This record gives sequence, structure tokens and C-alpha cells, in this order.
Amino acid sequence: MLRTTLRNLLAHKARLAMTVLAVCLGVAFVSGTLVFADSTAAAHRAAASKNYADIAVTVTEKAPEPGAQDGRPQDGALDDALAAKLARVPGVAAVRPSVDGSATLNASDGTPLRADRAWSNLATAYMPGKDGEDSRHPLTEGRGPARGGEIAVDSGTAAAGGLHVGDTITLATDGPVRTDRLVGIVTTDDTRVTAGGTLVLFDRSTAQKLFSTPGHYTGIDLSAAPGTTAYELADRVTAVLPADRAEATTGQAQADQQAILVNTLTRGYEKIPMVFAGVSLFIGSFLIVNTFTMVVARRTRETALLRAIGASRRQVSRSVLLEALVIGLVASVAGFLLGLGIASALPGLLGTDGSALPSGPLVIGPRPVVAALGVGIGVTVLAAWLPALRAARIAPIEAMRTAEQPPTERRFRLRGAVGLGLLILGVTWLVSLGDAKDASEENLRNAMIGCGLLVAALIALAPILAGPVIRLTGRLTGRLGITGRLARENALRDPRRTAATAATLLISTGLVTGLAIIGNSTGQALDRQAAAGLGADYVISTRSTMTGIDPGAVRRLAGTAGVRTTTAVTDSTLFTGGGVRQISGVDPITVRDTMKLDFVSGSVQDLAPGRIAVSSTLAREQGLTTGGLINVRLGREERFTKYTVVGVYKDNPVARDALGTRAEVARNSFLPDSVQRVLLRTDSTGTTALETRLHTAVGNNPLLKVQDRDQLVREAAGTMGDLLNVMYGMLGIGVVISALGIVNTLAMSVAERTREIGTLRALGMDRSGVRRMIRLEALTVAGFGTLLGLAGGLFGAWAVGSLANGAIDQYTLALPWGTLLLVCLISLAIGTLAAAVPARRAAALSPLEAVANA
Repeated sequence: MLRTTLRNLLAHKARLAMTVLAVCLGVAFVSGTLVFADSTAAAHRAAASKNYADIAVTVTEKAPEPGAQDGRPQDGALDDALAAKLARVPGVAAVRPSVDGSATLNASDGTPLRADRAWSNLATAYMPGKDGEDSRHPLTEGRGPARGGEIAVDSGTAAAGGLHVGDTITLATDGPVRTDRLVGIVTTDDTRVTAGGTLVLFDRSTAQKLFSTPGHYTGIDLSAAPGTTAYELADRVTAVLPADRAEATTGQAQADQQAILVNTLTRGYEKIPMVFAGVSLFIGSFLIVNTFTMVVARRTRETALLRAIGASRRQVSRSVLLEALVIGLVASVAGFLLGLGIASALPGLLGTDGSALPSGPLVIGPRPVVAALGVGIGVTVLAAWLPALRAARIAPIEAMRTAEQPPTERRFRLRGAVGLGLLILGVTWLVSLGDAKDASEENLRNAMIGCGLLVAALIALAPILAGPVIRLTGRLTGRLGITGRLARENALRDPRRTAATAATLLISTGLVTGLAIIGNSTGQALDRQAAAGLGADYVISTRSTMTGIDPGAVRRLAGTAGVRTTTAVTDSTLFTGGGVRQISGVDPITVRDTMKLDFVSGSVQDLAPGRIAVSSTLAREQGLTTGGLINVRLGREERFTKYTVVGVYKDNPVARDALGTRAEVARNSFLPDSVQRVLLRTDSTGTTALETRLHTAVGNNPLLKVQDRDQLVREAAGTMGDLLNVMYGMLGIGVVISALGIVNTLAMSVAERTREIGTLRALGMDRSGVRRMIRLEALTVAGFGTLLGLAGGLFGAWAVGSLANGAIDQYTLALPWGTLLLVCLISLAIGTLAAAVPARRAAALSPLEAVANA
């Protein structure tokens, strides 16, 4: 049996290669993503360790004392006196104070440089040693900053922003915008910077004013003398520190924390490849099932003869599973090697947004190897399990039959009953989501279960639906003459095979259709929502929740030519006891011109201290009405306070969940007396001159965004681009595997119909007619899978749309006709192109040899 199995594998190398390729794609994405993740984590750890290589212990402030302002201690413990005291601790070789913070700067063209990566836009003090240079930041050009008004940046930031020594740079920390002259360019190993951030260096005095207080530091780094370990030094240092104000941490612990932070923030890079892996393996499993089903059917007489000469059922099933095991092993090895290429390419592909992932060698650990073997072999063997059972049921008497027996009527009815049951269950499950009002984790899980049931139902019912659907669509191919009619009848000859071949296109088309409809509908809803509640023509907002808009900038905006109404908005947190909400502090007089507020009851004019208005959703959840009381905690208030509800307005993304007076919200905000947004009504919109004046009014601050209505709409819909990329990626994977399935099926079909094709050639059909017949057959199968996929995807998108309707106001189903047409054309084109090789092979058959050798 072992020799027979190996002989069968070697006798059909093309079929083996196509099946291996289908599994190989999924294995490659899985192993490649895992190797990439391990390599990136190792590179982060190596870079962080290098950055802290000469640091044994770091001393930092503990939590700020009560009464601190803006998160800064009023009287820090880390000063020159403490640094001198630490220098006298036994085992300390060197002391290096540091002053760290955050700064965002503009590129040479005036646009913010990597402003969306505030977590890695670092700023620190340039701390020269006795030689006049900072060893932690080696200079490559110019000199270090020595006085106020001077800065240095790292080489990556300079390259990304087109900055040169001598340029005047506009930047901001957490206060007003400032301009400084670039005097030097340095290098750094800080993983937060090399992973896509920026680095700005100030002189010591300026850094202390910006990020601490004059004469104080945010950290003190200590190097250990030879013979002293970091842990020993940490214990000695802890003993001399003020216990309630400072703490000591080893440099290795700091490096580990930094590596974990950066690795966590960049972990999203692994998600998309894993999605592709899941899709390719799921679709590829159907190709494997179909291939082994056809193989078993084709070997019916051979298997029956083996049974007749003594092979047991177990030996037959083991033979099929062994063949699957060999295919899975080959696919695993090939997929793992291809995965190494994917792992090597991912840093470049994922770093196209300006971020640079840390460089380092590929780390091939046991996890990706085990995953590759487990996924490749596991999927292949599991997919071949049912065909193996079917092969084991073949009786010796089958050797006397000359043709494959069609499935029994009983089996057909059983399949139909199972498919109908799954369809009813899936439809009921999805329709029940119509009562859901939000996209909670539980509701999303239920939606996935319902869509899975729907897909399973369509796959089970596909052989039954193949007859009526292909007869209907076959009227088009039938008009092309005898070749069209023969193609239709060939597709109807074995509904199970046709359905199994079309299953891959059904799944990929269904996934893409559903995602395309949901993405298009969500994008349009976000477009409408972004502008629906906004009466202002421009919105100036902060890029970071930890910063506010300078009061001086608010005054300059109000005085800008062309600005009619200005509304400063302070955003803060509202704790309701049952959750966390957002509240916006506004001026009740000017807000009527800048926000489109639709009050169900009450009025915005009634806002006052102790009086707030709430959205319809918050009112419904808390059972509130105008005139009632709500017990909440506003911002940094220590206790819950009862506020009077003076109005209920329809949900408005601009107004958030609640409205209060700006004075009261700003007083209790975590950033006291701050402004997060400024809404402007102007005499005109979209003019370059006005936008230039607005940017000038805020000092071209890189921490602020100046956006008109159209820009807000585009920003709200920006996340749809990621969804479209995933959608087209899944379509590409599905198309490739579907093409392999069609090639495989048609190649085996041509081999089975050798005598039939020879007879057609003998009766006068020329080679072009044979090729046309095979291509039309492939087109018919592809059309069947595409139609079922479109139907399933459309229904799934409609049913799941209720969740989006609850999460996104104004959500309505909107069909992307252009995308759906493109999906149909690609699926049909792939079906036709996949038939090229089988069609050419069929046309090459000699009539006499085909009849004689069949």
C-alpha cells in the first residue's frame, strides 16, 4: 500500500504541485508572520539593550505630589544635590542626569512631521561631558545645542523632514509653538525613534523649563564600577533616596520595558498577514477536499481491485491519508521557505509610511517551525479525512463497473436537508441581530457565527442549486452553439464536483462582497456623520489628548480676518457610574452658530454651572429627562455630584455625549483651563488665503490640525482604506486558489473524458471548438460560484448592517456597484484564464489515440 501511495503521487506531479501551492500560501503567511514577529521583537530588545548598555540604574520621580500642576512636581527631588549625593554611593562610576519630554516639529515644507506618533516623538536635553559632546547622542553634523533657541535632531528625523543645519524649525511641546535654529544632527539607538518617531535635543536649561522645573531633572542614570552588579547598585542607591519621592530601576528593566512598549505598539503589523493566512487556508481546504474527492472517484476501480486482493478498509483510508500527509509535509516545507521571504519583505512593506522597523537578522525559533508543520499537515490531513472515509467504503464489486456511479438519491436528500437546516439557522441567527443596537464583542461574535452558518449552508446546498442556476445561466452560453451547450451539460454532469470547484470562488467572492458593502456603507455614513452636527466651517483641534490649544492662539483666531464666530471647546471625561463618557464645555451663546444641535427637549441656552445637556443615547441609557438629575463625576472631581439636566439633544458627534459650560468643564478637566477644539464660522471656506491666515494664527503649530468640512469627512472615512486593502488582498488570495482549483478540476475532467473528446474530434469538432468548450465550462463554473458568493455576501452585509447602524448614526446600506462589478469581472476572467492549460491539453488529443487509449 505504501508503494501504491507513492506511485500515485509521483504519477500526478502537476496535480500534486497545485494542491501543494494552495496549502503553501497559507503556511507561508502563518510562518512568515511568526518569524517576522519574533525577529522584530528580538531587534527591539537588542536595540533597547544597546541604548541602555552603559546604564546600570536609573533614578526617576515617583507619582507627583498633590497640588502638582500640569502633571509636573512643584518641587522635584531630582536635582544637582541628589546627583552629587548619588555620585558618592559606592560602586557608582558615572552620573548622567536627563530631562525627557515630548516635542513635535514641522518638516521643511511646513507640514507636521510624524505627528500621529506622539508616543515616539521624543525630546531630551543634550548633556555634554568633559569632552563637550554627549556620548549618548553622537554628532554626525554641526554641534550640540548650547543655549536657548538652539536644537539638534536625529539623522532619521532630518532626512524625513528635509531638515539641514542652519534651518529655522517650528515645533511644539505641550505649550505655545516655538521656533528654534537647527545646529546639529545626531544618531540614536532609541527604539521608539527608530520605530518611526522623532528626536529633538534642547540645551539643559531649556529642557528643564519645558519638561521639569529649573534646576531639576526627570531622571538620573548611573553607571556601575567594575565588580558591581546592577542589582547591588540599585539596592545601595535605594537606601539613599527619599523613599516617598524617588525610586531606582535597573537599566536592563528599563530596556525590557521599552522593548515591550515598542513591540506592543507595533504589534498591529502582524494582524493583516494573519488574516490573509486564515483566508488562504480556509479556501485552500476546499481545493484539497475537492482534489481528493475526485482522486478517490477516479480510482474507484483501482481501489476496488485492492480490496478484492485483500486490502482492508483501514489500509485504503490510510493510503489516502498518507498521500495527504506527504502533500502536507511538502507544502509545509515549501510554505516555511516562502514564509522566510515574506518575513524579510514585511519590514520594507510595513515601513512605507515613514516608520522604520528595527533591523536585525531573522530569528527562526521553534514556534514558526511547529506552526508551519502543524498548519500545513493538519489542514491537509483534515481536509482529506472525508474523502479517505469514502474511499474505505468502496466495495470490491466496484471493480466490475465501467463508470462512476452518481450519488444516491438518499444522500442527495440528506445533503439538502442538512443544507436547508443550516440555511434556516443562519438566516434566523443573522436576522435576530436586527434588535442589536451596538457593535459589542458579543454581537460581533454572533454575527461571525451567523455568517459561518450561512457559508456552510451555501456550500451544502451548492450541488442542489447547481442544476437550476447553471441551466438558467447556461442559456447565455447555449447561444454560442454546440460548444456552449456541451459546456453547460459537462458542468451539470457532476453537480458535486461543480459545486466543490465553485466553493473557493463562492467563499472569496462572498467575503469580498460583504466587506465591500459594509465598508462602502460605513464610509458614506461616516461622511454624513462628520458634517451632520457641524455648523462651523473650520475646526482647529489638537493631535494629542495630552495637550491643549494655547489661549493666545484662540484669541488670534477670533481676530483673524474672515472669521465671524469663534467657539472654544474644552473636552473632558464624564464618569456616570455605569461607564465613561465625554463631555464638551462650550459657550451657550456662540455654540448655536458652530454646532447643529437638534434638541428633543430643553435648550442649550439653559446651560450654567451645575446644569448640563445630554445626548439622546445617554438619556435613554440613564433614564433621563429634561429637569431631572444625573449623578456624575466630571473630570478630576473627587466625588460624584448631582447635575440638573436642562436639555436632551439628538446624538451629535461634534457635541459628544454631554454639554456643559466651558468654564465649569475646563475647571475640572485633567488639563485645567485648556481648550481642545475651536469651531469657526467664516465668511468663506476653502480659500487658500483664509487657510493660510488660520495656520498663521496658530503659529503653524504641528500639534494642531486646521480642517474644513471636506477634510473632516475624509479623515472620518480614512480607516476605510485599510479595510479596502484587506478586502482586495483576500480577493487576490481567493482568486489564486480558485484558479488552482479550476485548473485541477478541469485537468482531471479532461483526463476522464479522453474518449468523449476523441469522439467529438472524430465527429468533426476542431481544436478551437474543444478549447472553447473547456473554457466555457470553466466560465460556467466560475459564474455559478460568483453568483452564490454575491448573494451570500449581500445578505450577510444587510444582516450585519444592523450592528453598524447601532454604532454609527445615519448608517444605511449602500451598494458599491463599481466594486461589485469589478469582483464579478475578475472572478469570471480567472475562471476563463484557469482553463487555458486544460483546454490546450484537450485540444491536443488525437481522435484515434484518444478513442484507442481511453
